[in-house]
Amino acid sequence: MRLLPLLMVTMVAFAANSVLNRMAIDMAGSGPVTFAAIRILSGALFLALLAIPRPRANLSRLPWLNALGLGIYMLGFSFAYIELDAGAGALILFGTIQAAMLLISIALGEKLPVTRWVGAGISLAGLVWLLWPQGGAQISLAHATCMIAAALGWSLYTFKGRTAQDPLTTTALSFLLLVPLAVIMLALGNDGATRTGVLLAITSGAITSGLGYALWYYLLARIPFSVAAVAQLSVPVIAIAGGLTFLGEAISLQFVLATFIVLTGVAMAIPGKRKPR
Repeated sequence: MRLLPLLMVTMVAFAANSVLNRMAIDMAGSGPVTFAAIRILSGALFLALLAIPRPRANLSRLPWLNALGLGIYMLGFSFAYIELDAGAGALILFGTIQAAMLLISIALGEKLPVTRWVGAGISLAGLVWLLWPQGGAQISLAHATCMIAAALGWSLYTFKGRTAQDPLTTTALSFLLLVPLAVIMLALGNDGATRTGVLLAITSGAITSGLGYALWYYLLARIPFSVAAVAQLSVPVIAIAGGLTFLGEAISLQFVLATFIVLTGVAMAIPGKRKPR
């Protein structure tokens, strides 16, 4: 698969968003709503500076559904993690994304090979083993619902990306349409911000979200939708690896084995090079 390196970079960008979020909230003392709002604003500004001055940028059609999906994802994600454990939240998010996107793949008429189904099942099983809450932890129904809504919003945003003719401009406009929402979040959220937290949110918005999502839209027009679904199951283990590196978390044998299981499943689902006839 010639696009595999770009797909890997995109998954690392998605995982970096999670790490930056945790660094801002857990270490820098920023609130999740403020982080999300600054993430949107910085992404909108950075992408607008990149995309809109280009001669071929098409500004005539506004991607309202793309922005709706992205906004639901951002809001749901922010509110869910006010109460949800990180592992449980990731499991709900990526499990729901997986189910929604595979159902969309079937509805689109895509014929999924057996290896993709098996790979998805193996990867999901590895994630469940890694992320399942320990000690009978209680999960807030309201916050779990927020995370399910976030997953469905992301699935909508991803679905609309299949037909984006200009990935950079479409991504920029999606962020720009969310600027009023971000301003309202800043005005009403008031859950705290620090200088370090703001810098982390700007990095997340401009680089790992803005450019990462534009690259995602570029890929979606070129890979099967079901491959896009399964590939995202690698994001939580990459994010945990980032936590080991940047947050000083301890590595465990369970993480090593679960990572091997997840990545094996993802590798099974991604088509290899076709043999010449």
